[in-house]
Amino acid sequence: MHRLLLADDDRDLCNMLSDFLLGEGFQCECAYDGESALARVLAEEFDALVLDVMMPGINGFEVLRRLREQRPIPVLMLTARGEETDSIIGLEIGADDYLAKPCSPKVLAARLRAVLRRAEGNRERPVAVEGIEVAGVTLHPGARHAAVDGRELELTSAEFNMLELLIRDAGQVVSKEVLSEKGLGRRLMPYDRSVDMHISNLRKKLGGEGSQRIRTVRGSGYLFALPY
Repeated sequence: MHRLLLADDDRDLCNMLSDFLLGEGFQCECAYDGESALARVLAEEFDALVLDVMMPGINGFEVLRRLREQRPIPVLMLTARGEETDSIIGLEIGADDYLAKPCSPKVLAARLRAVLRRAEGNRERPVAVEGIEVAGVTLHPGARHAAVDGRELELTSAEFNMLELLIRDAGQVVSKEVLSEKGLGRRLMPYDRSVDMHISNLRKKLGGEGSQRIRTVRGSGYLFALPY
């Protein structure tokens, strides 16, 4: 049974979600403000964090920012419905996925399973010596290690998955649908910008010429350009 921390100041919502998720195979514990949520997730072992943006004390963005400096735990952010900016900021900081409130408990459970499958798949992969090198970017998929021009990259699980998909099909367009299904573990939904934001983060982390290798092919997806 996966152990989750639900961080939301709405106690009734936390209780309702905890009861539902328990029936879905998740053991849930709750934190009702940013400080206690951050303290608990740093001190205890949780499989994932469900993090609301608006909380008393430090908000969810700041919790995530501080958490990403120390722990790679999967994070699913809860954002206000219609506030696209919240979801974009969360993904830029390092959230693995987001869901707008009020949300369906069934959808939340499905998104959590996708995030956890991705994280567990990363841990279970055997460490491999062989790597993939294209245009100065080197990947070791088994070890989940990436570097550009010898500089190690600190990538989230989703970012690594998408970079691997692009590198393996370098010179060819990889559709957003494929990037979502294989990189995020879920189907691409209308108006969903998760793939775009993870690609934007990848470009920033690659930096310099590396960032220019990932090209946008409007209406189709993205490609990793081969050097001339």
